[in-house]
Amino acid sequence: MKWFRKPEGPDPTLAATPGGPFADIAAPPPPLVPETRGRKWMRRISRGFAIFCVIFILLVGWLALTAPLSKSLEPIAPPQITLLASDGTPIARIGAIVDTPVKTADLPKHVTGAFLAIEDRRFYTHWGIDPRSIARAVWSNVTGGRTQGGSTITQQLAKFTFLTPKRTLGRKAREALIAFWLEAWLSKDEILERYLSNAYFGDNTYGLRAASLHYFYRQPEKLTPAQAAMLAGLVQAPSRLAPTKNPDLAEKRMKLVLNAMVTTGYLTEQERKALRTPRIDVRSRNTLPTGTYFADWALPAARKLSDVGYSRQTIATTLDARLQGVARRVTGRAGLGKAQVALVAMRPNGEVVAMIGGKDYAASPFNRATQARRQPGSTFKLFVYLAALRAGWDPDDMIDNSAIETGSYRPKNSGGAYSKEISLEDAFASSSNVAAVRLLREIGDDKVIDMARDLGVTAPMAKGDPSLALGTSSMTLLELTAAYAAVAANSYPVEPHAFEADEKGWFENLISGPSSFGSSEHEDIEQMLRAAVNRGTGRAARLPQANFGKTGTTQDNRDALFVGYANGLVVGVWIGNDDNSPLQGISGGGLPARIWRDFMTEASGKKAAPRPKKVVDPTGPVEPLDIPDIGDIPIGDRTRIGIEGNDAVITTEINGSRIDLRLPMSEGRPTIQEGRPPPEAATTPPPG
Repeated sequence: MKWFRKPEGPDPTLAATPGGPFADIAAPPPPLVPETRGRKWMRRISRGFAIFCVIFILLVGWLALTAPLSKSLEPIAPPQITLLASDGTPIARIGAIVDTPVKTADLPKHVTGAFLAIEDRRFYTHWGIDPRSIARAVWSNVTGGRTQGGSTITQQLAKFTFLTPKRTLGRKAREALIAFWLEAWLSKDEILERYLSNAYFGDNTYGLRAASLHYFYRQPEKLTPAQAAMLAGLVQAPSRLAPTKNPDLAEKRMKLVLNAMVTTGYLTEQERKALRTPRIDVRSRNTLPTGTYFADWALPAARKLSDVGYSRQTIATTLDARLQGVARRVTGRAGLGKAQVALVAMRPNGEVVAMIGGKDYAASPFNRATQARRQPGSTFKLFVYLAALRAGWDPDDMIDNSAIETGSYRPKNSGGAYSKEISLEDAFASSSNVAAVRLLREIGDDKVIDMARDLGVTAPMAKGDPSLALGTSSMTLLELTAAYAAVAANSYPVEPHAFEADEKGWFENLISGPSSFGSSEHEDIEQMLRAAVNRGTGRAARLPQANFGKTGTTQDNRDALFVGYANGLVVGVWIGNDDNSPLQGISGGGLPARIWRDFMTEASGKKAAPRPKKVVDPTGPVEPLDIPDIGDIPIGDRTRIGIEGNDAVITTEINGSRIDLRLPMSEGRPTIQEGRPPPEAATTPPPG
C-alpha cells in the first residue's frame, strides 16, 4: 500500500464544491493567454473607428449649424428696398440689386458653359475640391507666373454664402469642409444654380438674372454667347471689370472666356470669330440717395417688414416730403456757424414726419437726432414738474426761489434772478434752476425717474444726484421729443416709428394699452408749457395759435434745445458742437426756439417772417438808433411792452390768443394785430 502526502492548504476540490467547507475561498486564476497580433490590430481599428464616428458626428453637427443648406437659397446681400414718403415720393433706395434665381435647365448651354469654362472645367467630375486645379495654381504662384486661384465653383459658393472674405488657412480649411458638405447633399445642377443666383457681378448687382437685366436689359435665358462670356468674365473681379466702369478690361476678359469656351468645346473656332463685343444697355440708374438721416434710422425696421427673398421691396414711410423740405430750409438758413443741428418732427402718436441729423449727411452721416446722447438741460424739467403734479402739487403752489448757499451742489439761476418765493408755473416759465432742484428734493428723485420712464425715456438716470433736475442725464433728441409727444397726446408712452403702426384692438388696449394723465395734471402741465413760451424763456418760439414748449441750455452753453408742440406736430430742435465745446452766444431760448418757430410757421402753410436786414444810411434819421434795446418789460402776468422801430408794442393774451397793440411814437394812429410776433431783437430771452 502506497501513502501519499497530503498537500498543504485547503483542498481545491472542496473549495470548488458548492456548500463545501471552503466554498468562500476563490480558485486560483487561470493562466493568461498571450494576445495575438490579429486581435491587437482589431482592437486598434475598432477604437479608431469609434473616434472617427465621434469626430464625424461632431463635424456634421458643426456643419449643420454653421452652414445650413437653406442659407444658400437666400440672397447673400440684402435685396434693394425703396423707401417712399407718405405721399409716394421716393426718398431713398438702399440695398443690393438682386432678382429671382435661375434654373440651369432653362439656360442655354453657352450660358452655363461660359462660367464652367473659365471658373471650373471639371465641375461635373470632382467632389467639391479639384486637386489638379489646386496644384496648377500653386505651381503658377510659386514659379512667378500669373496668379491663379484653385477654388472650384462649389468652394466659391461656400465662400460667399457661409464665410468671410478674409484669407486665412483656417478659412480655406472650412471652405473645403463646407464644399464636401454641399456636394454630399446637393446635386451638381443645384450647386451651379445657387452659385449663378448669388455671385457678384459689380455695380451692386448680385445674381445672373439681375446682372443680365442690368447690363443688357434681357433675361439670362436669352443671352447671346458674347453676352454670357462677358458676364462670366466679371466674376473674377466684379468691381474692376464692370463694363460700365472699365469697358476695355471687360472686353479683354470676355475674349479670354471665349477662348476657354472653344477649348472646352462649348464654341467652335468659327463661332468665336463671328462674335462681336456686345453693347451695354443700362436703362435704370439709381438717382435716389442710398442714405439719408431718416432712411438710415428707418432701414432696420424696413428689413423686418420685408420678406426674406430675392424680390425688391417698396415700402411707404411716415415721412412727409413737404415737412422734410421745410426742416431742411429752416435749419439750412439758421446761421449755425461751425455748430451742428438736429431736428425731429413727429405726430403725437409717434409717426416721424421729418428728421434732420446734421448740417450735411454727405460730410457726416452720424445722426445727431437718433444716435447722439446729449444732456437735455432744462427741457428735462418737464419730468420734474409732472412728477410734482402727480404728487399733488398745483401750478400756483409756492416754492423757495432764493439762492442755494449751502451744500456741495449750488446751482445758480441764469442772470442771477432770485426771489423769496415763486409759483411752480412761474418757476417753470422762467426756468428757475434753484426751484427745480428744491422741487426734486421735495418729491424725491425716484418719482422723477419713474415719470421719465413712464414717458418712454430709457437713458440711464442717476439716483441721489440733485443735478438730475437740470437735465444732466444724457439722452437722444428722438427720445426726448417722444416724451413731449406723450404730453401732447395725453397718452404714454409714445414710441417713435417710421412706418404706419397697426392699430391695437380693444382687447389688446384693455390688457396692455397706453396710460394717460389725469385731467387736472394734463391741464396744469399744458398751462406751464404755454407760460414758458408766451411769457418765459421760450418767447422767441411764440405762434399766433396755442403752442407749448420748453427751452433747454446745458452748462457753459454746450447744448441748446427747444422742444414743444402745436398744430398737431411735436418738434424737437438741438444745436451743439460734436466735440462738446461751448456754443458762442446760443441758448435754448434763442436760435433753437427761432428754428422751431420758423418750422411750425411754414408747416402750417405760411412763410416765416424774414429776418430784418440792417441797412446803414448815414443820411437817414438817427432817432431809432438812440432808443436802447431794452427788451420786453413785463406788466402783470400776461402783458408785456416792447419797442419795434418807431413803435411801442404792447403784447397781451386774451382767451389763449396773443394780441399786439402797436403805438406809433411818431404821427399816426395805433394799430392792433393779432398774433404777430414781436421783433427778434426785442424777444431774445435769457438762456433756458
